[in-house]
Amino acid sequence: MSDQDTRPTDDLAYDVFAKACPSRGTLEHVTGRWGGLTLGALYEGSLRFNELRRRVDGVSEKMLSQTLQALERDGLVHREAQPTNPPRVDYELTPLGREVAGRLLSLIQCVEGAMDDVLAARARYDDTRGAL
Repeated sequence: MSDQDTRPTDDLAYDVFAKACPSRGTLEHVTGRWGGLTLGALYEGSLRFNELRRRVDGVSEKMLSQTLQALERDGLVHREAQPTNPPRVDYELTPLGREVAGRLLSLIQCVEGAMDDVLAARARYDDTRGAL
């Protein structure tokens, strides 16, 4: 790939930096706290709602439900409802969701791997500017 292929161009169909661009909403869904954690959890495989809620520690039922709806609307998550009694609903990533989650997990691993440096930087900051 040449340098020209990797440089941003002015003729992109979507521009997340533009206020009205629809990609901004999807980026928000993916990078928000619950969206990112939900995608990461589903990367491991299909989960039922309560399994997912247990995996994403701290998310409320309401927030998980809203997050799943947003990710499903964006085409990142597939919801499969089984006509059983009681009803069974499974969630899994779509091919696009799997690609996005894979990239997100790389970022998560980078952050986790750098936490010693982050914590040291926080301590230095707090020492010089006062704790928050």
